[in-house]
Amino acid sequence: MKNLIFPLLIVIASSSYGILSTIVKVAMQHGFTSAEAVTAQYMVGFFLALVLFIVTQRSLPRLNKSGVIILTLAGILTAATGTIYGQSLNYLPASLAVVMLFQFTWIGLFIDCALHKRLPSRAETISLIFLIVGTIFAAGVVDVDLSAIAWQGWALGLLSALTFALFIQINSRQVEGITTISRTFFVSLVAVIVISIILTPEILWNGQLFGAGLWKFGLALGLFGIILPILLFSIAVPKVGGSLASILSAMELPVAILASMLVLKEALSTLQFFGIALVLIGMVLPSYISMRRAEKISQG
Repeated sequence: MKNLIFPLLIVIASSSYGILSTIVKVAMQHGFTSAEAVTAQYMVGFFLALVLFIVTQRSLPRLNKSGVIILTLAGILTAATGTIYGQSLNYLPASLAVVMLFQFTWIGLFIDCALHKRLPSRAETISLIFLIVGTIFAAGVVDVDLSAIAWQGWALGLLSALTFALFIQINSRQVEGITTISRTFFVSLVAVIVISIILTPEILWNGQLFGAGLWKFGLALGLFGIILPILLFSIAVPKVGGSLASILSAMELPVAILASMLVLKEALSTLQFFGIALVLIGMVLPSYISMRRAEKISQG
């Protein structure tokens, strides 16, 4: 049971990411743009992280140069993923947007292999096959004409997958002398600075955030898109490694598709259910194989 705690935290973190596209789509239905929703996400998320930091931390951490670089890169990649993913929702349905983001699984695995100068293990390869095949079915793109979707949607979706894969890799790096809450605060601080430069900081003073009710969507997006994932990834990814974290984060896909089905009333076919099942199998396989291997070693 103890060995499952950190993988479970990654599953919870990725599940919280999975509902973001649906929340953004609902915000767009209420008259807000995707850029305004994403900006609200990072502003409210930073405020929540600031409150947590003030309540729980008594002093500022002492960071060395490498620690500053890791936290800064994590914040930039968090902001980049949110921005690019939000823009992809202008071109893609919520379920297809998250499928494109989901490509971070194989991208993250290949990045991890390149960084550690190794080949994928047999368990990782089998898992990846399940994930890719499951993604094709879960996306609902079998026998469907996708030619009407603009190329910008595909490009932005794939780019968001790359930045998210890099974010997971950066989070696998330990930072000495900093608590998880402090790490969440500094990452969200960098992220909100970047977002305020490239998106719509004017929501703070033009009445959109508070007067028009955007804050409600910002609160949900900030909680599930900033606080929970950054906090849980910061705890768990260094323990399980970037490769397994990328695979376990596959939980984001079925959660996103189910959320879009329940909230946005997007249709879900039998083939999509089958695809989700394959994704779940591919996600569980590496953890199951490693646990069985550990049991054999301990018994023998």
